[in-house]
Amino acid sequence: MQREDESTRGDLTRRTMLGAAAALAGAAPALAAENTNSCRIGPSPHVKGPLVFMNYDQIELDAAYDQRSYAPLADQIQARFISNSEETRRRLGNPRRESYGPSEIEKLDIFHTARANAPVLIFVHGGAWLRNQAKDFHFIAENFVTAGAHFVLLDFVSADHANGDIRVMADQVCRGVGWVYKNAASFGGDPNRLYICGQSSGAHLAGVALTTDWAKAYGLPAGILKGGLLQSGMYEMKPVRLSARSSYVKFDDAMEEAMSSQRHLANLRAPVTVMYGTNETPEFQRQNREFAAAAKTAGKAVTLIVAANYNHYEIQETLANPYGSAGRAALAMMGLAKA
Repeated sequence: MQREDESTRGDLTRRTMLGAAAALAGAAPALAAENTNSCRIGPSPHVKGPLVFMNYDQIELDAAYDQRSYAPLADQIQARFISNSEETRRRLGNPRRESYGPSEIEKLDIFHTARANAPVLIFVHGGAWLRNQAKDFHFIAENFVTAGAHFVLLDFVSADHANGDIRVMADQVCRGVGWVYKNAASFGGDPNRLYICGQSSGAHLAGVALTTDWAKAYGLPAGILKGGLLQSGMYEMKPVRLSARSSYVKFDDAMEEAMSSQRHLANLRAPVTVMYGTNETPEFQRQNREFAAAAKTAGKAVTLIVAANYNHYEIQETLANPYGSAGRAALAMMGLAKA
């Protein structure tokens, strides 16, 4: 009986394993289809509709201004930003928090370097004009603090809390820059060595700051910014206005004009580095190429960096690395580049 029980158990085990294998084999196509769908790159499959901009129909244009259509692991990467920022605060301590304006959101974070009278890099975060906070990007600070620069991150209102007017956001960024200029000495910064960096919608806002008439708009020196690094930004609002982003940005002709930094290159007085990754959406690649080309045509000092095999989120992480594409470029801009 014992041998029969063992044989029966062995037979049941073999049958169970074979059944499980068959079930997995049957499920494989469905799992593969699900994974393929969740990691699809580009617009959803569709019948080509009427052209809206260039050779894009509405679905394609909307996807070209939606990073998750081209970077399906965006949430995981951004979660890493937050955990790495927590680790940075553990090593460096919490930043100095200051108000640059009267509203609750108008604050900035300052990470200090030990060097006296050091240059200052002001960072403008992205998030489709809707998401994120300065603290989510603290992970970038250590690279610059170690190299001998103060690192300042701005908080500002989101588009939905500005009644869809991104000019409010741009004004806050400029006022934040103005605060840093006026108060740099209070934290050991050199007001004559202010630089700005932004990514995605933050690069758009940084581009607006770089092409602002500072004397006319804020009564500050025209050359307040000594250089800019623009990562994966938008500089011409016409196609953005035609995309799904117009559902929360209330574009009109005046806003389109004011927020298109490519139309105001006459005010660009600082050298600028423009960069994008080859795995970004086609529109973000085009916007950066054309902005750099327009700046060059206008006789401005501009450098274009194309980072091979990076998507919109991955390229931002290179800012935290002195040997990364963005980190090296930012340090070189401030005269702090690694050999």
